[in-house]
Amino acid sequence: MITSVESIANRLDTAWRTNTPIPPITESDGITDVKAAYAIQQCWTDMRLERGEKIVGRKIGLTSKAIQQQLGVSEPDYGTLWQSSFYPAENGKVDIPASDFLQPRIEGEIAFLIGKSLREPGITPEQILDATEACAMGIEVVASRIADWKIKLVDTIADNASYGGFTLGPWDKQMRNTDLGDLVMTIHHNGVLAAEGVGSAALGHPAISTAWLANKLLEFGVSLEPGDIVISGGITKMLPVKAGDEFFFSLTGQPSLKVTFI
Repeated sequence: MITSVESIANRLDTAWRTNTPIPPITESDGITDVKAAYAIQQCWTDMRLERGEKIVGRKIGLTSKAIQQQLGVSEPDYGTLWQSSFYPAENGKVDIPASDFLQPRIEGEIAFLIGKSLREPGITPEQILDATEACAMGIEVVASRIADWKIKLVDTIADNASYGGFTLGPWDKQMRNTDLGDLVMTIHHNGVLAAEGVGSAALGHPAISTAWLANKLLEFGVSLEPGDIVISGGITKMLPVKAGDEFFFSLTGQPSLKVTFI
């Protein structure tokens, strides 16, 4: 018998709060349906909202073709950005407690600040750029409440797309007019170059992945609205994180950002 949506959401929430991972729900509960997985994700978000959480935007996952092939899927997934796990940077640096996360990893992305409502179906990348107020360097801490990162598609969707937390570089209105697909990001980990990627790694262009998100949200009766933040999918590989690690992020034309895990 398949366990209820609310029961699984409660387990994920407990895993988040206690830093204790749970087995993959594909194995423990026989969940295989994507819609059911998004229902679990939404139920978990609703639980958090009832406790005072606020939604500040959305994240896109599985934008890499290699990761899609690894998981046997043909499209990305999305999760919700929670205000409580936004770590604002000041003067080009930010300290983040490593203990806030289960099995954390870190990656670089392009972030969008939405300035216009996107409520009509068939949203194009051009419409995304037109609706964007500004862009920024986005850095996501990816985390998993699923033991040993043993995830299939529905495991990560239910688990809020393996979201942990995020930080941002400064918003730049001019950045939206550059070719975001050509931007180059590098990550130095404890002084050594550890990852490099380009904007086009996110489904060919960050605006393409964001258009996918906008259209996918509409399937669930949700739209991107002014003030929403979108981190549009990893353009670098994920790097493991532990307390004491320092990461130095650079993106073409943008101020660098130092992330220290404490």
